[in-house]
Amino acid sequence: MFKKLICLYFIIFPGFLWADGCLKYKQIPSTKILKTSYETHLVQPEEYMDKYHGNVVATLTEDYDVIVDVISVNNGYCVVLKGIDAKIGYSDFLVKIDKSNKYNSCEYNAILNHEYKHLGAYLSVIDDLEYDIKDSVFNAANSIMPEFVTSREDIDGIIEKMNYKLREHPELILLKQKIRAAQEIRNKRIDQNETGENLKKC
Repeated sequence: MFKKLICLYFIIFPGFLWADGCLKYKQIPSTKILKTSYETHLVQPEEYMDKYHGNVVATLTEDYDVIVDVISVNNGYCVVLKGIDAKIGYSDFLVKIDKSNKYNSCEYNAILNHEYKHLGAYLSVIDDLEYDIKDSVFNAANSIMPEFVTSREDIDGIIEKMNYKLREHPELILLKQKIRAAQEIRNKRIDQNETGENLKKC
């Protein structure tokens, strides 16, 4: 998912401009990064679950708004990446608890409190990797060079291409791997430290 914001400049330059001629318009892109807002849904699925252990399914989301300058030249247009507005984080948490635990019962609430620890672990990963996220998005955006098109009808296609290059940049792929590794480690740590005392009191 991405949006685009185009700033159109009409500048006429003499002479023939080939594709590489657009490189002189390269900009250092601005990057604005926000954490995504999220929703939490509590469900008790029909399928069997472990009665004493719930589960949290987290949806990791990355949305990029691509902002470009379009510079008109005498034989086409230079499409220049100007900035990226990004939202990275979790958009949805699905907390599952076995249906044999009556809603709002002692057992239900003990399991729910444990699952909320997992939810907090997911959120802490995004907080702690804030610098890595900003650095990776900037490096990926800064690697995208201006592109030349001969027709205005081709501009949207170039913007989509830039968005694809951004998402597929090695630093952003590694960033997602780092996020997933960190969340796995933190979730395992929570389970290893769980004594089950609250559940035993029920």
